[in-house]
Amino acid sequence: MDGGDRGLGVARPLTASLCALLGVYALAAALQLRVPESGIVYPKPPRRMREILRDFRISNQALWRDRLGGRLSLSMTTLFWGAGATLQLAVLQWAQDVLGLRLNQGAYLQATVAIGVVAGAGLAGRWIALHHSLRVMPLGLMLGALMLATPWVTSLGWALPAMVMVGAVGGAMVVPMNALLQHRGVQILSAGRSIAVQGFNENLSILLMLGAYALLQALGVPLVWLMSGLGVFVFTGVLVLMVRQRGRRETLSADVAGGGIVG
Repeated sequence: MDGGDRGLGVARPLTASLCALLGVYALAAALQLRVPESGIVYPKPPRRMREILRDFRISNQALWRDRLGGRLSLSMTTLFWGAGATLQLAVLQWAQDVLGLRLNQGAYLQATVAIGVVAGAGLAGRWIALHHSLRVMPLGLMLGALMLATPWVTSLGWALPAMVMVGAVGGAMVVPMNALLQHRGVQILSAGRSIAVQGFNENLSILLMLGAYALLQALGVPLVWLMSGLGVFVFTGVLVLMVRQRGRRETLSADVAGGGIVG
């Protein structure tokens, strides 16, 4: 088999994977056509670039300044997605360096995290009411502790359930926080502006954390310590948010009481 045949053999699975991904996006686009109209009419958004940037800056500041859930939930989701993206990248190298797996096997290990996230998100969506969303904050501490301990696992038999547990705890934590963020975002801004602010901050968090991860790797910090440090960062961040949020739970519960089940 010559080089062209080998290249074609690699290209075919990659093309199939990309087509499958595009198919999922197309399905999501088709499903959203069935979402009923809310009946809410918003004023026309600005069209000039300067006005758009000014409007976004005001919206971003408004959500970060909201003391009744907006700032907390935005902080939690931003921390989760930044740390989660960094962990997913680190897992690939960890699987090879520590567990002795091949690259494709490391990708399967990533998939176990995703399975855990889906399971945790489903349980949270079924059992956690919106006005009880702050009760999941201790899960953030558990997530940080799991991320701290998991890199020291050297057996695949223990690594698989550990990765599933990391994903499940993260999914159970982020769904109520995301619901709270959307609840406050609609009240303060609008649905579209809230999602835009959320997406901007979460993707900025991913960019910054991945940049810090790459920098620390370039400086020669061992991978296990990098992953454990990420867990310490998540644990400390959630702990600070919990301390700052103390005393506001009753006010938040009164604000969102009757909001129904998250999901």
